[in-house]
Amino acid sequence: MKDRKAVVRFGSRSAVRLTDLAQLVRAPAALSVPGDVIAGATAAGRPLGARTFGVIGPSVCLYWAGMALNDYADATVDSVERPERPVPSGRIPRRTALAVAGGLTAAGLGLAAVAGGRRSVGAALPLAGLIWAYDLKLKSTSARGVVMAGARVLDVLAGAVVPGAGAESVGVALRRAAVPAGLVGVHTGTLMALSRHEIGGAPVRVPVGTLAVSAAAAIATAVPVARVATGSAEKGRQASAAPLGLVAPRGGAAIRHSPAPLRGVAVAARSDGLRTAVTTAGALAYLGSYGAAQVRAVQKPSAENVRRAVGAGIIGLMPLQAALTARAGAPAVAAALGVVHPLARRRARRISPT
Repeated sequence: MKDRKAVVRFGSRSAVRLTDLAQLVRAPAALSVPGDVIAGATAAGRPLGARTFGVIGPSVCLYWAGMALNDYADATVDSVERPERPVPSGRIPRRTALAVAGGLTAAGLGLAAVAGGRRSVGAALPLAGLIWAYDLKLKSTSARGVVMAGARVLDVLAGAVVPGAGAESVGVALRRAAVPAGLVGVHTGTLMALSRHEIGGAPVRVPVGTLAVSAAAAIATAVPVARVATGSAEKGRQASAAPLGLVAPRGGAAIRHSPAPLRGVAVAARSDGLRTAVTTAGALAYLGSYGAAQVRAVQKPSAENVRRAVGAGIIGLMPLQAALTARAGAPAVAAALGVVHPLARRRARRISPT
């Protein structure tokens, strides 16, 4: 059945097309959510098993709930500024948007309980609270940026606290996940600063500032990895000296009695090299997508360019998440996240993420 004919019924009188629902919740933008959970889990040393991937579902539900609630709360404003959206255009009744938001919130909390028990509910509840508080009350206040950044931080920490065999304690996990959570929060702060100017355009200082912060976030993600990799290789060489049985004769040349430990050092060096390469590639892809869009907004800070920068930033979070995941020691998972990025960009051309 074609999308334009597929409908979902709410009550006895209303029927909503699935394409309109997808636009209401900004469906493709939810592809930016799994990387939050995965980055938090890998940083905290959590196993990437069924429970970790199960926590992605609640986060996606809560993200979609926030989008639907946003359109419910902004129906009057959108009728003037964005009349093409599903609610002001009349394709989705306002009460239906509220029902969708409520249903997705309940589903998110329920799935969190199933996937991760009390720990996951403990992360999902404040996340849901921030989403509802933001959309219904705080979006017009000076706290809006902090609230939305906090919501993304909680999303990352939701991955860090997933229970599992061999996992660290919650306190240790939260400390380990603090850096990726903070960097994702900083990125979200740049989006919020830009989003205030999606309708009327921005003073040039705004995209200049957000571009500088984005570049700093990319550098902070990539640079420490090279230092850690170099330090690990040096420690590996030092630690291998004794097992290798190096003996310095009078001529000063060392004699190696056993080559076996060298293989371990070589494997470790290759692993560090792969991690550094994937992390750097993710950071560069982040700047190549979100950074490039901000450069265009700096050159011409029109409403259209600012909107494009915000959209690029929502989808462009994915390579940053991939870089953070590789940084934590999971380059293969990070590469998979990177593959999803171009798919999300193509989907975003059909359904706006903003």
